[in-house]
Amino acid sequence: MIVEFTISPIGVGESLSRYVAQVIDLVDKSGLPYLLTPMGTIVEGEWEEVLGLIERCHKRMLELAPRVATRIYIDDRPGRRGLLEYKTKSVEEKLGRKIKRTETAS
Repeated sequence: MIVEFTISPIGVGESLSRYVAQVIDLVDKSGLPYLLTPMGTIVEGEWEEVLGLIERCHKRMLELAPRVATRIYIDDRPGRRGLLEYKTKSVEEKLGRKIKRTETAS
């Protein structure tokens, strides 16, 4: 399954990157394939591992902020892996060309 989630601290001011960095550290250390975007994070894995990770991320944010809002969008396609890359490649195939992407990892 592939899951997009956003965890937003509320009541901590305008700049959120230092809070988001704490959550992304957990995502990165999870070992699951992920993609960080400007509006959220996409993670791929099995139900228990992905939802467990999101729960840990939510709880970590609650340690940092007085209020937290978490949004989760799930695309569950049993038996499929590699969806992070597959979905983009499928669109490129239909277009007959590579699309412009910003690299999110160095």
